[in-house]
Amino acid sequence: MCAAIAFLALLYKLRVLRTDRSVTQVALVGNFFFLSLTYTVSTPVVWVATSQAVGVVNFSGLLTQGCVILLTACQQVVLLHLSHEAPTAWRKARPRLIALALVLAGMVGLFVAATSRGEKPDDFALDSAQYYPAYLTIYLLAYAANQVDVGVLGWRYARIAPHPWMRRGLYLIAATLPFALLYTGCRAADVVAAQFGVSGQAWEPLAQVAVTIATLTKTLGWVLPDWGRSLSDLWQRIDDRRAYRDLAPLHREVTGHVPEPVLHLEPDTDLRTRLYRRLVEIRDAQWALRTWTPAAVAEAAEQRGRSAGLADTDLAATIEAAQLKAALQARAAQRQPVPHTLSPRVAEPEDLAAELAFQRKMARAFATSPVVAAVAADFVPGPSVQETS
Repeated sequence: MCAAIAFLALLYKLRVLRTDRSVTQVALVGNFFFLSLTYTVSTPVVWVATSQAVGVVNFSGLLTQGCVILLTACQQVVLLHLSHEAPTAWRKARPRLIALALVLAGMVGLFVAATSRGEKPDDFALDSAQYYPAYLTIYLLAYAANQVDVGVLGWRYARIAPHPWMRRGLYLIAATLPFALLYTGCRAADVVAAQFGVSGQAWEPLAQVAVTIATLTKTLGWVLPDWGRSLSDLWQRIDDRRAYRDLAPLHREVTGHVPEPVLHLEPDTDLRTRLYRRLVEIRDAQWALRTWTPAAVAEAAEQRGRSAGLADTDLAATIEAAQLKAALQARAAQRQPVPHTLSPRVAEPEDLAAELAFQRKMARAFATSPVVAAVAADFVPGPSVQETS
């Protein structure tokens, strides 16, 4: 599963690389390449075949753990270039990369000096703790130090990142640190236990789960800045469709009495245009109905709304909904009030998004608010003198 997800992320990043060959994108390609290689080779069948092809027993273990060091180096290059200008980023990256190169050289030397006990595709780490403790210790020290470094860098940059999806991705990357440290702790416990002739098999499932969660979450964090825009677009389409449905009852009610603002739209008109027209038509009908709105409705709705704990835009939307309901009652009964309200507007939203949010509140209040229902009941038009006679 981890190999497949890493490979898909690699393919995606290779596509991005066609238009953006910045250092961060190239380093991310390297990160996903080494990650997919790590988990592909960790598959037992591939593990054995790779070691046999090279002719070195358990070479796959050295390869996979070496790839972990290399992908961590790529991650540090990414985060440093996100946080700093290129000269500063390379200056800060240089000692880190040199240290990782020394770690790799030490791992190779200790691996070559160790005595082989046959292929261990399923429990190489446990076997290393018992028979190659020096090799596993240097790997764990480097892994833990770099995971802390990546987590801290990710957290720091997330606080100043310019885009929301980049912030979310970096926070996810930083959030993997506890799982990485849990994995490191399990492997360190393997080394300690091996000195007393005890196997770490008892907590091996915990190590496996921790590293899997860290890997998958971090992979998601790296691709989230790219995929986030598509997710935002998808959510916007879903929310537009919900808003269109939310406004439908109110729109149908007001334009049923004032149909003049309604424009005919072609069947293939996009949803965003339809939603915009619905907002405009509701407002136009609201203005046309102001002469049917008793002037006292706004004050009565405000008093009842405040008593119900409403404030700000919730209160304003409720007042406007009450005015609309009272106006529709008067229009249906053909009882034009004197005096009528001069303006049906209580709130003035700043932009289209605020206008949409306000009208959705007004539509909900019109349909479900007990305050609106009570105010409308107070202003039910009475019969004329002729009807009474």
